[in-house]
Amino acid sequence: MRRFALAAALLCGSALTAQAQTFRWANDGDVNSMDPYTRQETFLLAFGSNFYEPLVRRNQQMQPEPALAERWEQPSPTVWRFHLRQGVKFSDGTPFTADDVIFSAQRARAPGSNVQSVLASVKEIRKIGDHTVEFETAQPNPILIQEITNWGMFSKAWAEKNNATRPADLTSREENFATRNAMGTGPFLLVSREPDRRTVLQPNPNWWDKPVHNIQRAELNIIANDATRVAALLSNEVDFLYTVPPQDVTRIGSTQGVRIIQGPELRTIYLGLDQMRPQLLKSDVQGKNPFQDVRVRRAMLLAIDVNAIQRTVMRGQSRPSNLLYGPGVNGFVEADDVRPAVNVNEAKRLLTEAGYPNGFGVTLDCPNDRYVNDEAICTATVAMLARIGIRVTLNAQTRARFFAEVNAPRYNTSFYMLGWTPATSDAHNALFSLAGSRNGSRGVFNNGGYSNPQFDTLVDQIAVETDPAKRQAYISQASKLLQDDVAYIPLHQQQVVWAARQGVEVPQTADNYIQLRWVRLPAR
Repeated sequence: MRRFALAAALLCGSALTAQAQTFRWANDGDVNSMDPYTRQETFLLAFGSNFYEPLVRRNQQMQPEPALAERWEQPSPTVWRFHLRQGVKFSDGTPFTADDVIFSAQRARAPGSNVQSVLASVKEIRKIGDHTVEFETAQPNPILIQEITNWGMFSKAWAEKNNATRPADLTSREENFATRNAMGTGPFLLVSREPDRRTVLQPNPNWWDKPVHNIQRAELNIIANDATRVAALLSNEVDFLYTVPPQDVTRIGSTQGVRIIQGPELRTIYLGLDQMRPQLLKSDVQGKNPFQDVRVRRAMLLAIDVNAIQRTVMRGQSRPSNLLYGPGVNGFVEADDVRPAVNVNEAKRLLTEAGYPNGFGVTLDCPNDRYVNDEAICTATVAMLARIGIRVTLNAQTRARFFAEVNAPRYNTSFYMLGWTPATSDAHNALFSLAGSRNGSRGVFNNGGYSNPQFDTLVDQIAVETDPAKRQAYISQASKLLQDDVAYIPLHQQQVVWAARQGVEVPQTADNYIQLRWVRLPAR
């Protein structure tokens, strides 16, 4: 009842301002911080892009285009020179200069940051003039431009003034001024922030670019309950749903006055396993780690029926996979995405051979408000693994608690479910970030600690190879290694499924970013 009452209060508040071209949208979970450096997570990065802009952004076709850098060139294979857009100001009136770019790089690499991998290939950033900077990479990097499209620029003066020169560490629930406040060059200003309830934005009247949107006010309302969130859309209390329950897609699509916006997503949902610790943190196996045995990992792969998950849990709104990246990502080849058929008997044989004829117990950490049907997917996984004797205790939590538990620097997990969208739309991003041996910038999201020197060598070659055929061969070889090692258990690529009132224009892209700068509302 409490959730329903909260939702009702939110909707009543929204109705008061609905007449003024207010874009009212809802999600099941909140943005955990206003600081986009604190977590490399799609919803947080997308929301932060309303305030903090990159040097290079993506257009509606997902192609890079000039933003705070109006042009760039390469004086040498390892040097990229960016010419900053002149006349741009932060929303507090201070000018945007090269000093802010250099500061933003330092901040991205500071303790508490979760975006270190964005600049992993960059060894130095130099100020050439007030509006010119050079990035020097350790080796040629053919995808540097794609790597920096989600890296928003901070004001050096604002951060120093408000003691926010480094990001707050969300894994320890730390906060600083940038956690609840925002100030960038972007198209919107932060008006008010009520965590887990409502966040209000308004247009930045001094934005350097020409607005496409016609929003006068934007309200993000958090409505955790699926039925209440859908009811809010159908009753015209909100204009847009970011997270649509799969079981309601048909009903929404057949209801007059609303529509489903659906397309393929770049995100892959997968299961990870702790392969580093000598003994699992959350298991009844003492003195050893069963996940260090590839036979155990392969048994789990053979027991999990991704087609059944697609059919019964996702209602057809997923693409089963055995890769960490899928269609739409540069480097994806359909022939590489081969998954062995479900074989419970073979899985039991492998477990017995590995020394676990009676299985074992382990805890599965899972979010319950982050991915489409996340807790239901984990519940199905529990049942499937039970068939081979692995007794799984499900620990489902809100995204804030879940990410703080399983991600760097704590990695306080033995078995977990996560999702990953390659920010560069390139396979290297997933391979480097998720499976590279951890070294501070590589493998930051390799939460299970998988390590294979041969794989790392291939990833290094992918990073610098400019010949497309050779690069593709390295990507395919690296992905085959992960499959042979069962480094992860990929599940599927989910669909982007949004819902909106008729007449509300919300362009959808495969990275699942909602960009308020493109939203247009009908006359009220």
